Amino acid sequence: MRPGVRLGIDPGDARIGVARSDPSGFLASPVETVRRGSGDLKRIRQLLRAIAAESTVLEVVVGLPRSLSGREGPAAAKTREWAATLAASVSPLPVRLVDERLTTVSAEAMLRDRGTKGAQRRAVVDQAAAVLILQHALDSERATGLPPGELVTSPPDAQPDAQPEETDV
Repeated sequence: MRPGVRLGIDPGDARIGVARSDPSGFLASPVETVRRGSGDLKRIRQLLRAIAAESTVLEVVVGLPRSLSGREGPAAAKTREWAATLAASVSPLPVRLVDERLTTVSAEAMLRDRGTKGAQRRAVVDQAAAVLILQHALDSERATGLPPGELVTSPPDAQPDAQPEETDV
């Protein structure tokens, strides 16, 4: 198992769930829910910098929504595009895409079973999904000895934000 903290991300249309692992790569835990839109990449970079101040950050793991059959539809295409922009924004930190089938459904069920109600559940379901995505990636790496998912390469013309700003992590 490669040592270092991983950041897990569940990018939704309205919110982005963020989770992190411990430095040993054993356990994922929730961090924050970021509102999707202007400034979301900036906030993710701020979170990365804060985590990097205390531990070595190894990579960012982004959930890729696939259908039950494994096919990729419009949501996966949007996620791939967003992940490429994220990769350009946090370079040279690697960004990896991992299968996230049913993680939001599982997160909803888990929170419902714990008695988390309506609005409170909606506020944290993205974080819970990010935890499930990241934990799956950690477990996969531990079982296979290989980094999870696929490495994202950012296109040379990717623009991380409309306004220029620092992109170091």
